[in-house]
Amino acid sequence: MADYQTFEHDVLVIGAGGAGLRAAIAASAAGVSVGLVCKSLLGKAHTVMAEGGIAAALANVDDRDNWRVHFADTMRGGQYVNNWRMAELHAREAPDRVRELEAWGALFDRTPDGRILQRNFGGHKYPRLAHVGDRTGLEMIRTLQDHSIHQGIDVHMECTVLRLFTDGSRIAGALGYDRERGRFRLYRCKAIVLATGGIGRAYSITSNSWEYTGDGQALAYQVGAALQDMEFVQFHPTGMIWPPSVRGILVTEGVRGEGGVLLNNQGRRFMFDDIPENYRSQTADNEEEGWRYTQGDKNARRPPELLTRDHVARCIVREVREGRGSPHGGVFLDIAWIKRRLPDAPKHIIKKLPSMYHQFKELADIDITTTPMEVGPTTHYIMGGIRVDGDSQMSTLPGLFAAGECAAGLHGANRLGGNSLSDLVVFGKRAGDFAAAFAGEHDPATLDAGQVDEAARYALVPFERTASANGAGPYQVQQELQVMMQDLVGIVRRQPEMERALAGIGQLRMRARQVGVDGNREYNPGWHTALDLENLLTISEAVARAAIERKESRGGHFREDYPEKDPAYGRFNIVIRKAADGTMQLTREPIPAMPAELERVIEEQR
Repeated sequence: MADYQTFEHDVLVIGAGGAGLRAAIAASAAGVSVGLVCKSLLGKAHTVMAEGGIAAALANVDDRDNWRVHFADTMRGGQYVNNWRMAELHAREAPDRVRELEAWGALFDRTPDGRILQRNFGGHKYPRLAHVGDRTGLEMIRTLQDHSIHQGIDVHMECTVLRLFTDGSRIAGALGYDRERGRFRLYRCKAIVLATGGIGRAYSITSNSWEYTGDGQALAYQVGAALQDMEFVQFHPTGMIWPPSVRGILVTEGVRGEGGVLLNNQGRRFMFDDIPENYRSQTADNEEEGWRYTQGDKNARRPPELLTRDHVARCIVREVREGRGSPHGGVFLDIAWIKRRLPDAPKHIIKKLPSMYHQFKELADIDITTTPMEVGPTTHYIMGGIRVDGDSQMSTLPGLFAAGECAAGLHGANRLGGNSLSDLVVFGKRAGDFAAAFAGEHDPATLDAGQVDEAARYALVPFERTASANGAGPYQVQQELQVMMQDLVGIVRRQPEMERALAGIGQLRMRARQVGVDGNREYNPGWHTALDLENLLTISEAVARAAIERKESRGGHFREDYPEKDPAYGRFNIVIRKAADGTMQLTREPIPAMPAELERVIEEQR
C-alpha cells in the first residue's frame, strides 16, 4: 500500500475545464507551483459542450447594456436567492475576461465594424452573448489550453481524485488514481481549487458528459465543507429527443436566439400562452415583435421562447402531459420557418448554427434548414454546489476553493444561458488568485499517512468481491439511481416521491457497498464506475433532502404540491454539512442584506 507516486504543488487545481484552466493560469501567474488534474484528456472538458456564447455587457450590439443591467438580469433570473456579491463581481468583470480571451487568441464572431458580435439569449435584456458560431465553449477551451501550456503548469491527465485530506482545520492534499494504469497518486499541497463541474450523471436524461458525477461537491462535503442550494437543478428546455441513442444531447439556446420557435403538435407557438408577470413588460405578445427582436430591433421585446430556462422547460412538460407533444415525447423546435422571412435562410442557418446543423444531420438524419427538431428538457446544470466566499471563492474549509459549476451562489435558483461561461473565467481567475495568496501565506501542511493508506484500501475493496456477487454490479446500481432521480426528483417534484427517492438512495447505498468488479486495475471501467457511486449517491441525497426542505416553487425547483413562490423562502439559502455522526445536516442560512446601491440598481431595471 506504500506504492504512491507523490507530487508536491503549492496549489492543486482539480478539473481542467474553463474554471480550472483559468484558476491554474492565475495561480501560476502569481508565482506559485501549480498542478492541474483532469479526469479525461486535456482539452476534452465539458466546457466544450457550451455552445451559444459567453455573457458579458460589452454593449457592442446594443449600447444600452452595462454591468448594472447584467447584474439585475442575473438576480431576477436567480429569483433573488443569489449571492449578490458574486452577481455584482460577475457583471462588472465579465467584459474584461472576454477581452482577455480575445487578446489570448479567441476568434469571436464580429460586427461589421470589427467588434465582438453578441447575440440574444433567454433572460438577458439585451444581446449580450459573445460567440464563435455555436462552438463558443470549444474556442474557450482551446484558447485557455494554448495559453496555459506556456505557464509552467504540471498537468496530470486521466486521473480521478478519490479523497481530500486535512491537517487540522485546513486542506493538506489529495489522493487520486491514474485511470489508465490504476496506480495511486498522492498530491501534497497548500491549497486546492475544485473545478469539477456538475452532477448530471445522477440523472438518466442529461446533456452532461461521463465526467459529471458530482466529484467536487462530494469531495468537499466529505472533508467538512458546506454545500448550498442543492435543490436548484436546471433542466435545459431543449435536448435532443430522437433517436434514443442521443436522447438528452444539448440543442443550444442559440437556435432560439437566432429566431427558432417552439411548436406543439398542433403547430401552435404555445409559449405565448404563459408569460410570467415579472417578465411581461419585457416579453413580446405577438410573433411579429418577437421576430423583430431576434433581428436586432432595439424597440422590440424578446419572444417568449427566450424566457428563462426553468419556465420554458415547464411549459414543454405541460404540453407533453396534456397530449400536445411531439411523437417521441417532446415538442418541435423550428428554425427552418425563417425561410419565410429571409431570402437565403438555409445558408444563414448553417453559418450561424454550424454545429447544430451537423449534429442533427449526423445523429438524427434531420436537415434543420428544412425540418423542425424534436426537443425536450434534459438535466443540464446545478445552480447549487460548494458554499464559497463571494470575493475569494474559498469554501468554509480554509485552503479549499471552488469555481465554476461545482461552486454555488452566482446563479441563485436559476442560471441564465451564457452566464456559465463568464462564471468560469471570472471566478476561475479569482479562485486561482486567492488560492495562490493562501499558499504563499502558509507553510506546507502535514498529511496523515494512516488516512492515505485507509483511503487507498477502501478504493480497492471492490476487487475483493466478484462482479456477480449478490447481483450488485456497479452499472446496475448507477442506472437505477439515474432512473429514480429522473422520475422522483426531476422537473416536477412532490413530497411523497422525493421521500421514496431518499429511501431508495439508502437502499442503493447498501448495494453499492457490496459492488464487486472483475479484472485488474489497468483501465477498468467497472472499477471506475464503482468508485463514482459514492459521489453520485452523496449528491443525490443532498439534492433530494434540500428539495424536500424547500416547500415552495422557485427557479429550477418546482414543487407541484407547493406551486407558488413563498417570500419567506427568499430570505435564506439551504446549507448542508456532514454531521459528526456522518448524517446530512440541513440549516437555513440567512442571505446577507444587499447594499442600498445594488438595491437601487435592481429597482431601476424592473
